[in-house]
Amino acid sequence: MHVGHVLILGAGSDVAVACGHEFARQGYDLYLAGRDLAKLDAHVKDYQIRHGVKAASVAFDANNFGDHALFYKSLNPSPVITICVFGLLGDQTRSQDDWKECELVIDANYKGAVSILNHVANDYEARKSGTIIGISSVAGDRGRQSNYIYGSAKAAFTAYLSGLRNRLARSGVHVMTVKPGFIRTKMTEGLPLPKPLTAEPHQVATTIFRGAKRRKNTVYVLPAWRPIMFIIRNIPEGIFKKLKL
Repeated sequence: MHVGHVLILGAGSDVAVACGHEFARQGYDLYLAGRDLAKLDAHVKDYQIRHGVKAASVAFDANNFGDHALFYKSLNPSPVITICVFGLLGDQTRSQDDWKECELVIDANYKGAVSILNHVANDYEARKSGTIIGISSVAGDRGRQSNYIYGSAKAAFTAYLSGLRNRLARSGVHVMTVKPGFIRTKMTEGLPLPKPLTAEPHQVATTIFRGAKRRKNTVYVLPAWRPIMFIIRNIPEGIFKKLKL
């Protein structure tokens, strides 16, 4: 049963691939957007064979802001759901010392997302339907010395999605913010991640699909993160600034 296209921005990541399988399993056709078309073409074939859906790879670079309008207009039919998955964890120490490294993290996690989602939002608002899903991070809930460049970009993205949700609600457009916490992916390979607080990509994908169907505003993938971040957000600043987090 055809239920429309899902646009996955940054479709080559582990989480994006899992999202593709989850939505294809539910009957959605897919646009896989990213830079490595050869890699995406392999996923296209996999989705088509496993789930019997239509899938296509589309060239997209989050940092080529000037190309975003043309990219989105080229999608025919327009997607009914857009999932913004791309991002860059970066290295905090390098970002502190090297502006180019810092700028890469900011662009990948905030500027690129805002640039493309502005076009999506305008289209959905005009059509009075659609769903926008942005993968942010618990790192944006409060700045910590260990990753505040990445965290500040994600905090900005979270605020952007909140404002978008406020703007588009009257048009019937759903905007959902996803805060996964730690995820076991290639991006976090080698990091000492705590097992109880680390999600697998398929868990993130399932949470995203269920949250979208229920029109949730903000979802934490693992429930434990909600009380943890509530506590971290409410530690008095005089105490918090002395902690090594």
